[in-house]
Amino acid sequence: MNETMMPQSAVRPGTWRVDAMLGLAGALLALGLHALAGFPTLAGANGDNDSLLRLVEIRDLIAGQPWFDLHQYRMGPPGGFIMHWSRLVDAPIAAVILAVSALTGKPATGEAVALLVWTTPLMAAALTFLLRIARAVGDEWATMPAFIICAAALHFSGVFAPGNIDHHNVQLTLCLAAVAALIAGRGYVAGIAAGAACALMLGVGMETLPYVAVAGLTVATAYLLNGRSDASGEAAAKAAGFGTGLAGFGLAVFVATVPASLWLSPYCDAYSIPQFSVAALSGIGLAAATASAVLGRSFRARLAALLALGIAVAALVAAAFPQCIAQPYAGLDPKLQQLYLSQVTEAQPFWRVLSGDWVKAAGFYVTPILALIVLGLRLRRHSNAEGWILLAFLTAAFAVSLWQVRGVTFSLPLAAVALAAWVGDWRHRTALTADRYAMPRMVTVWLVSLNVAWSAAAHAASTALGETAPLASPAGTCERAADYATLAAQSPTTVLAISNLGSQILARSPHRVLAGLYHRNTSGILFTLDAFTGTAEQARATIESNRIGLVVLCRGNAETALLTGHAPAGFLAALRRGEPPDWLEKLPQDASEPLEIYRVRPHP
Repeated sequence: MNETMMPQSAVRPGTWRVDAMLGLAGALLALGLHALAGFPTLAGANGDNDSLLRLVEIRDLIAGQPWFDLHQYRMGPPGGFIMHWSRLVDAPIAAVILAVSALTGKPATGEAVALLVWTTPLMAAALTFLLRIARAVGDEWATMPAFIICAAALHFSGVFAPGNIDHHNVQLTLCLAAVAALIAGRGYVAGIAAGAACALMLGVGMETLPYVAVAGLTVATAYLLNGRSDASGEAAAKAAGFGTGLAGFGLAVFVATVPASLWLSPYCDAYSIPQFSVAALSGIGLAAATASAVLGRSFRARLAALLALGIAVAALVAAAFPQCIAQPYAGLDPKLQQLYLSQVTEAQPFWRVLSGDWVKAAGFYVTPILALIVLGLRLRRHSNAEGWILLAFLTAAFAVSLWQVRGVTFSLPLAAVALAAWVGDWRHRTALTADRYAMPRMVTVWLVSLNVAWSAAAHAASTALGETAPLASPAGTCERAADYATLAAQSPTTVLAISNLGSQILARSPHRVLAGLYHRNTSGILFTLDAFTGTAEQARATIESNRIGLVVLCRGNAETALLTGHAPAGFLAALRRGEPPDWLEKLPQDASEPLEIYRVRPHP
């Protein structure tokens, strides 16, 4: 690499207004497309358990549940369990609901408006950040391609679809804010912005830990290679700002989201003392190192200081929080790993996605791989700090996506930026040449840069090969709100249902449930699995010990097929065959209702 790794943004001053307007236009266009389609994600929620449980959590907050009380009392064994989610996402959505409810006098209208509009400003911000990154990496020629390619990537990912109030879109937007600050921003203020975004990312959820680490490594590497030797001390100023922002906002998030009674209680899956300690030590250490004029003039001194800081952080984690280094699912019960973890879509590795649905894998992985190749070749020809920072984040996101498919949420938009820069290069080249083949080549580059084109091609190939993808009908999988009308009309009680229906029941009825797809509710999930895969007598024991009043069956849900296939002689399989035990009474229902409800008869 001929040039030192010093962020020198090529973005012209004032272009942020244009990018913000384009970001808003793209988000409104996406909203219009959802409207033309009839807002399918609002009408059916598409079985989005996380968004439904988030809505339940927000309702509880509005109803008076304390800010620091994250118990989900209506799920799990009696007493519920503590969720690992953050109030940082609950609060703004609750504010929208309260504001609209106050204006209209109808809480239901407040919820409807919040579900409709929440994702639009988030997508506008995300697209704005992507455009900022594209300008810095690929100059003005990349702006128009970035608007089209990145807007398409965000829209078709579904992360910003109306009704998606899960935290992943917030995390992505914050991650892009950090990348944009590091690549397109200048000086101390940009560093603070990046550090603050990273602290907020950690506060929202631990899935973004790899990207926070990459952000810290990039600013530290820039400072290591440049010190204070560059004009105006850009690298040192940005590193100092990042450390200050990470430590300062890390403290603010800690105080705002962790009750004083739990300040010394370590949780590895949520923002708590381990994450705050690392953020504070890393941030303060980095800011202190950059403040030293002696270190600023000596590469060896800077290297020694940064290595010492890294060793100190590693020692802190190893000594004080060794449990957070272990494999996150190593301690799960074998039955949970087989029958629960296999249902968590976002936790599936690349090989399982590929073997289960190669068409989906094509949409998830082709453009990131292409972007890594294109960006790597581009940097080989013309090395620059902006491109290396983007490559670092894209590589991290792609690596995460190979381990767990949740990384695709980040790898696809980052890949879109790299491919937009590639298209921009071809636009520039085509404008300067009279080669008659230049235009067809540029059209080809455009097509292969659009992730939706690869998805469409994979679907077409699958159809041509005679493959028939099973299309889950919401009418049979119990994902429509109307499917729960009869259940909601029953007196409140605890319901025994498959985990996949837990959030649906909480959001659409007054009942509580034993199971839901959340790893902290291991007892409730195990009780449910034991009941459904065991004998009727074993199920009765679970039902009595957990004071369950209703049992429900959804024949068309994939989890029902999974459990009955695993235990064909079990309790759930018997219900599916229409052979309930005599202590269950089937409620009278219309034959078209997919959710079958059984009342538990009391002991004579």
